[in-house]
This record gives sequence, C-alpha cells and structure tokens, in this order.
Amino acid sequence: MTGPAAELAGKVAVVTGGGSGIGLASCARLAADGFTVAVLDLQPAAAAGAAAMTLRCDVTDESSVATAITAVLGQLGGIDVLVNNAGITGSRQAARCHETPVAEWDKVQAVNVRGPFLCSRAVLPSMIARGSGHIITIASVAGLVAFPGRCAYTASKGAALMLTRSIAVDYAAAGIRANAVCPGMVYTPMTSWRLDQPQLRAEVEERIPFGRVAAPEEIADAVALLASGRLGYMTGHPLVVDGGMSAL
Repeated sequence: MTGPAAELAGKVAVVTGGGSGIGLASCARLAADGFTVAVLDLQPAAAAGAAAMTLRCDVTDESSVATAITAVLGQLGGIDVLVNNAGITGSRQAARCHETPVAEWDKVQAVNVRGPFLCSRAVLPSMIARGSGHIITIASVAGLVAFPGRCAYTASKGAALMLTRSIAVDYAAAGIRANAVCPGMVYTPMTSWRLDQPQLRAEVEERIPFGRVAAPEEIADAVALLASGRLGYMTGHPLVVDGGMSAL
C-alpha cells in the first residue's frame, strides 16, 4: 500500500448514520483512503461492505452511544476520527415555528444536536488520553443561512455548528480538532421525496449557481479531506460544499 492510504492505514474512523446517504458514501471513501471504519446506525447492515465493524446504535440514547463507543475502543483501539453524520430533516410538519409540533421539534433536536453531543462526549476521553483526534460534524448551510419553512432543522444545524466551535476551543490544547462540513442540497434517501418531484427539484436547482444538487460522494470528498489531516491547522471551521447556494 502506497500514497495517502498507506499514511492512514491503521487509523480508525467512526461514522454515525453510516448506513445510507452521505454517511454510507463517507464510509466507502474513508475505507478506500485506508481508514478502518466503524459504523453506528439504527440499520448499519448496508455499510457492511465498507466497514470493519457495524453496530446498531441510537445516537439520541446515552447508554446506546456509550455501549457502542466502548465496543469500538475494545475491538479497534483508539478512535482517530469521529464523523457525526446521523441527522434528520424532520417531517413535513416541521415547518415554520408556529406550525411545528413540539414533539417534532424535540425529535429533530434530539438527533441533530443531542446525537453529536453524546457521541463527541463519548469519544473525547480516549482522544484526550492519546493527545489527538478529530471530530467532524455534518452540519448544513442551513446552520449559516435560514432555510425557509424549516425552523427546527435550521435551528438544529446552527446548534451543531456552535457545538463544533465549542469543542474546537475547549480541546485544541489537548491536540483535538473539530470541524464541520456544511452541505447544501444533496440527493439522498432523506431528500428524495422532494427531489423526485420534477417541479420541486427544478425550484431547488434554480437557487443553486451550479444548477444541480450534490451527490453524497461529493460531500464524502470533503469529509475525507478533513479526515486526512492535510488541513492540520484548521479547527472550528464550517467547510461549505453547496454549489454556491449560500453565496447568493
């Protein structure tokens, strides 16, 4: 093995929500780059081809997360990279603030904010002990500019970005970095209900200077770049990959 894959051989990456969409693409890319990949997902079997270890895990549940991370540490050793990818947009009811049921709000915050918090909290002690580590959270351009009619989602991604910055500030002296990837609109199983409707897809793509939505593999490229360590001085940064959407 030569090149970048040789440099990353033996390093361990944990990907939450690695069973589909951006998470699955990220698992495949990180494995190709030489990482030993562990997947945490409610339905992790789909990632078996790219992952050395798959674990069923509910990222909103403290006990489930702790059990999964302990298992990874026990079987694969230290965790070099955590990719907080598990996320949801909420149902169609999760719209404007006064229209969003409280239960729908709580569900979105639980997955998109509590999840990254619990997973980061679980891996940090071992990273501190080793003096290194990188936490990468899949946020969204919705955390930088408000998506109309998506109050709960926008608020959750803003919180995920600030969690990233907080970790970056608090743990830099321990050799730990934290960054976020902020995709725009990506075609995944979570967005297909909208993007499979030609009129709705056209409306979305009209707001993107590139004129198209992204593929999951294009977001995985950003994850791989951060995970590679080539941007070693970058921490607390939102890496925007949105085809120019947020530049308008």
